[in-house]
Amino acid sequence: MQGDAQEALNGLEILIVEDETLLRKQLTAQLERLGMEVTGTGTMAAARELVSEMNFDFALLDVNLPDGRSTDLLREGAFSANTGVVVMTADGEVAGAVEAMKLGALDYLVKPFDPLELPLVMNRVRRSKQNSRAAEHRREEEPAFFFGSALADLEAQLQRILAADRRMQGPLPPVLIQGETGTGKTTIARWLHQQGPRGAAPLVEVNCSALPETLAESELFGHERGAFTDARTARMGLFEAANGGTLFLDELPSLSLAMQAKVLTVIEDHRIRRVGGNKPIGTDVRLIAATNRNLRHLTTEGTFREDLFHRLDLYRIVLAPLRERGQDILKLAELVITRLCRQHRLPIKQISSAGQKRLLAYAWPGNVRELAHELERAIVFEDHDELVFENLQTPIDTTQAIDSANWLNPSFAFPSEGFSLESAIGAFIQRALKQSGNNVSAAARLLGVSRDYLRYRLREKQNP
Repeated sequence: MQGDAQEALNGLEILIVEDETLLRKQLTAQLERLGMEVTGTGTMAAARELVSEMNFDFALLDVNLPDGRSTDLLREGAFSANTGVVVMTADGEVAGAVEAMKLGALDYLVKPFDPLELPLVMNRVRRSKQNSRAAEHRREEEPAFFFGSALADLEAQLQRILAADRRMQGPLPPVLIQGETGTGKTTIARWLHQQGPRGAAPLVEVNCSALPETLAESELFGHERGAFTDARTARMGLFEAANGGTLFLDELPSLSLAMQAKVLTVIEDHRIRRVGGNKPIGTDVRLIAATNRNLRHLTTEGTFREDLFHRLDLYRIVLAPLRERGQDILKLAELVITRLCRQHRLPIKQISSAGQKRLLAYAWPGNVRELAHELERAIVFEDHDELVFENLQTPIDTTQAIDSANWLNPSFAFPSEGFSLESAIGAFIQRALKQSGNNVSAAARLLGVSRDYLRYRLREKQNP
């Protein structure tokens, strides 16, 4: 592990600003053992001059210096965007570290700390820099969210939310995004953050289903030094890291009921309490929660807190599945194809008429994510001049003659002699019953009607 850290940091330049000579020498020795090029000083004036003359990969700053606070360097924009800044602060003065994080520092250490922790911290900051650059690169490359005509109402709803956000002077209310897997919940959360009044502030994303139950509280709310066996230093949680910006909690129902209660407390009181701490810490975070499950049903089952659901339900956004977006699927596919072809440095391909029929006929259980995968597969592996999506398994062979009576087919046209709506309703009912194993209640839920209505229709068919 030490060897990997040394290899990753070898040759990188770091500035240490620490007025305690002995500690500065200890830190310098430890970092030089990792192969880093170290420049050290003990005053703000000297640090300001060094930063103006040299470019550093990292900076390790003591917050309180004899001639000022190192956070002023961050406030002045003295460091380049390529410099990963870590601050050091005395125990009990974490407020200075929080201020530094708001101004752009990537991590902090609470004194006294073991110099052997430095490789872990430096590598964590290095990865954070890499992830930030990758995220910025993705934002530059990715097109804006495609709404199309099918999502026009959703776009209007989002614009109303943004308008309300700009009018508010205090904390912003939470947003709930619901939709099937792959519909673009994360993309909408990023879009909402970037377009809103907090677009320049941090956006912190976390998948709650990936948080182990034993670590969830520490990850979200932070911990104090000594709170548990491995807590050698105090750590801020994700709520603190997102302070002033947005925290996106994907798959929120994965959290336990106890953790849901703590999230509710933050929403209502705008304060968090670290694990092992007894002092509340104020926080101003716009919370965006997302789920592919029906929270109202989960509250009935007792697996999701009803009070948290109602608190989240002020701004609820529901993303329609791809199969309900009609011809917009083709427009979306064209945009994704253009992006993928540029990414792979390939000529931009068109979709054949047979390929269009396949895209429209397929049910897309994986939604937009699955669409992107299928488009990339076709671009990479198909040798035709136009894309036909040969590997896409559609319920019917759309390249062959289409049964004009199959009104579930996207190429259906009403016959000149007329259409039987009653027969269509009956066919829908029979399909729902088949899918639900002849369970009338389940079939009624699939059709969006009451059980009594469905029983009435079935009796009517039996007794015409």
